[in-house]
Amino acid sequence: MDKIVLAYSGGLDTSVAIKWIKENYKMDVIALTINVGGMEQKNLDAIKQKALDVGAVAAYMVDARQAFVDEYVWPALKANAIYESYPLATALARPLIAKLLAETAIKDGATAVAHGSTGKGNDQVRFEVGVMALAPELKIYAPAREWGMSREQSIEYAKANGIPVPVTVASPYSVDENLWGRSCECGVLEDPWAEPPEGAYDWTVSPESAPDKPEYIEVEFEKGIPIALNGEKLDGITLIESMNKLAGAHGVGRLDNVESRLVGIKSREIYEAPAGVVLILAHQALEALTLSRYQLGYKAKVALEYADLTYNGLWFSAHRRDLAAYIDSTQRHVSGTVRIKLYKGTATIVGRKSPYSLYSYDLATYDEQDQFDHSNAEGFIRIWGLAVKTQTQVQGQAED
Repeated sequence: MDKIVLAYSGGLDTSVAIKWIKENYKMDVIALTINVGGMEQKNLDAIKQKALDVGAVAAYMVDARQAFVDEYVWPALKANAIYESYPLATALARPLIAKLLAETAIKDGATAVAHGSTGKGNDQVRFEVGVMALAPELKIYAPAREWGMSREQSIEYAKANGIPVPVTVASPYSVDENLWGRSCECGVLEDPWAEPPEGAYDWTVSPESAPDKPEYIEVEFEKGIPIALNGEKLDGITLIESMNKLAGAHGVGRLDNVESRLVGIKSREIYEAPAGVVLILAHQALEALTLSRYQLGYKAKVALEYADLTYNGLWFSAHRRDLAAYIDSTQRHVSGTVRIKLYKGTATIVGRKSPYSLYSYDLATYDEQDQFDHSNAEGFIRIWGLAVKTQTQVQGQAED
């Protein structure tokens, strides 16, 4: 019997998929669970056992947190990868999962891989294009795209087949989380007019319930990568987890988005990204101090393109890699420390310093230490405005 490797999260769709694949594809299922982190580590052993209980012939658990941080999160942070106002998180983990799916399939002699995405989502594109880029010989299946069951019907299918799932019709949220962020959709959230209930959030307190006194934190960067929090050197995983808890406790990182999906529809999702929001904000503040105006302007354009490529499942494209090379070059001098104020759902930059700072107090100040030669301004303005003046003299004043 042919073998298929399923990206297994332990949630509704992938749990149902194990039995559905065996019934409809007549293939042995190998469940592959990728640990890319989250606020609270799930019971990974229980997930593995659940896959076996549901019918998988084998179940693997891979701790990919370090690779996720080093190869996906930090590159995205250096790029300031924000898609329609929120830091990309799920979109960053998908190419890593696709890579591990392909590697596992090749190692175990499987002929195909599968995922739990529906036909409406972006993840189907990210998984499948990722696998195509890395192992084009593998077949790719998407059971949830084929079985035609609604979410309520999937829940009933699970109940009828004795498959335990952490979802009910009364609480039908679909949640995805990793170290860099948490997304929540479905249920009442599908009405963009409805205010998200507190039950939709897990990583952050409501701003109203946040502490009444602000908290000040400091983040140190080296070549665009955070290396210390409040003066303490930390590895990437620990730093992100600590920042999620610190900022989340002040209600920072809540995002309510209606976004444009790749498949052409709008969707409403709730995001929680305390570390992502604070670290990108801090990184941008340090770039403003250490990059020239032309680097900043062009890099902002690259950031939009980089985020779009990531969101749209083109992480392994040559174009994304080329942009990453440019971004890495811009980070040569993005080292220093940023101070942030956390208060009632907001993160505010209140200080920044760097040995590579392009800010000169003697040039910027208006007091007696001012070393800027004001007499140069008149000639500069004449040269700068010469083209505008000449065009007006020859062609007349521009019409309103």
